[in-house]
Amino acid sequence: MTTDQVLIGVGLILVLAVGSQILAGRLNIPALIVLLPVGFAAGALIDDVDPERLLGAAFSPLVSLAVAVILYDAGLGLDLARLKGHTRRVVLRLIWIGVPVTGLLGTLLAAPLLGMSAQAAVMIGAILVVSGPTVVGPLLGFVRPKDRLQRLLVWEGSLIDPVGGVLGTLVFHGVVAGSRHRLGGGVEYFLVSMGIGAAGGAVGAALLWVLFRVLRLGEVLGTTAQLAAVIGVAAFCDVLRDDTGLIAAVVMGLAVANLPSMDVPARRPFFETLVSLILGLLFISISATVTPHSLRHVWLPALGLAAFLVLVVRPVVAVVSTLGTELTRGERGFIGWMAPRGIVAAATASTFSAGLVAKGIGGASKILPATFVVIVATVTLYGLTASPVARRLGVVRPSRSRPLLVGGDPWVVDLGVALKSAGLEVLMWAGEEQQRERIRQAGVELAPGELLGAATGGVAELEGITAVYFLTAEDDFNALAAVLLRGSVEGTVHRLGAPADSHGVVAPFIGGEVLFGPDLTWPTFSRRYEGGAVVLGQPADDVPRPGSDLLFLVRRDGRLDPVTEGSTPLSRPGDTAVLLVPGARGTESPPE
Repeated sequence: MTTDQVLIGVGLILVLAVGSQILAGRLNIPALIVLLPVGFAAGALIDDVDPERLLGAAFSPLVSLAVAVILYDAGLGLDLARLKGHTRRVVLRLIWIGVPVTGLLGTLLAAPLLGMSAQAAVMIGAILVVSGPTVVGPLLGFVRPKDRLQRLLVWEGSLIDPVGGVLGTLVFHGVVAGSRHRLGGGVEYFLVSMGIGAAGGAVGAALLWVLFRVLRLGEVLGTTAQLAAVIGVAAFCDVLRDDTGLIAAVVMGLAVANLPSMDVPARRPFFETLVSLILGLLFISISATVTPHSLRHVWLPALGLAAFLVLVVRPVVAVVSTLGTELTRGERGFIGWMAPRGIVAAATASTFSAGLVAKGIGGASKILPATFVVIVATVTLYGLTASPVARRLGVVRPSRSRPLLVGGDPWVVDLGVALKSAGLEVLMWAGEEQQRERIRQAGVELAPGELLGAATGGVAELEGITAVYFLTAEDDFNALAAVLLRGSVEGTVHRLGAPADSHGVVAPFIGGEVLFGPDLTWPTFSRRYEGGAVVLGQPADDVPRPGSDLLFLVRRDGRLDPVTEGSTPLSRPGDTAVLLVPGARGTESPPE
């Protein structure tokens, strides 16, 4: 290819990847539904976007390393403290029962349905066992199921990808060798691969510990060091044994997220942005390698295979894996309706099918197009139906706001009580034990002590939290924490404004969403509370007491709209106004 062709090809792939994600966001649908057909159409119409022509032999290794970065980011979001009880039991069952059952049943149907040899059928059966966070995460973010259910499915997707990658490698080498591995030999190969990946992950985690704890790298170098360590360790493991780098990446992410000695200076938003870009590039690139000709005699049988996996295999796996657990019938049903195939399936199909075609394995040329059809079918089906199915099963998180209030002063606790009385599920956090006890006595849910530290450290997300409000007396803490927490919560992050005469080091100079306006600062709240003011809720249609200040509007549908420096929400019939009312203590009290 000429230099101009390479430039056009790379530029088009990047533009199509980001453009597809933007279009999906505007249409309010999962991005994968747009990425896959756009990549396929681009590959069919424009020769310059073919990644195998652009990158040659480097394409497959680069895909493997890109997937390792994705799995590392997925590992950063996995909290081992939450993998316990029934959640752990179900996740482990979904893997050690789901993988062999899915692989076996997929193999048995693929051979007659796709008209391929037994070797090629075993290969595609192994490829299609994986799901992965690359597709499950965006779909769950779109559906918003209950916290326990989301956590369970994210764990399954994050752990099954490296297991499926190693299984695919094992099957590939067995088919190429032309011999059927004895069970003992296959188990030995699998365990050695897992050991190499785990050892590589441990070495990578130790390297990151040295970089963070000994060298004390700052945020910029700390972020690039993580990226370099993940790619370097994954590449080295893949040299030792194919696809073990995926295991190492997950282990490194888990270590950074869960080891208390890891002092990570970098924040996850960089990786989230990088992963979003990588996903777009990978799906466009791999889809472009599938030609219309290769689909001509494959698409209909492959749709039948996808239907079998969706309607028969996954429900059976879900039923068996959730037997004897405390999961509700709706949660079990949704687990049985969430198993889309993603980038690991596409990457392994792209890598292994070419090798099997070169070895003359019958039907190997159908592996990639059939896998592509299954990916498109499952992503489209789940993407379009997951939300209505979740609503029908009653497993969607309530649409009502779930705010986190940070602070434990009396007026903040009364604010939490008022919001709770208005029908919201309020969560509060405070650092001092006296303040935490005040929150408990008020009957408001108290967040775990480590919650905020984990979130601001960039290694955990605040699941189910729709907005965070920093209301402490420390202006600089409010400002810095608000900056650090952006990206770890579904909605917005607000803070109290600093007084005009503040001597704070940070707060007067950091922008962001400031609550209530320039006059309602923490000293103002404290002074007015000492003078008898109180925070309470009342119907927005009622006339407020003179001198009252509007703080929030709780909408009729449960949404919470705050008053900010830049805007004051307009009330509508059925809304509840949360006010700071002067001189009300002793004559009326906040609703219980």
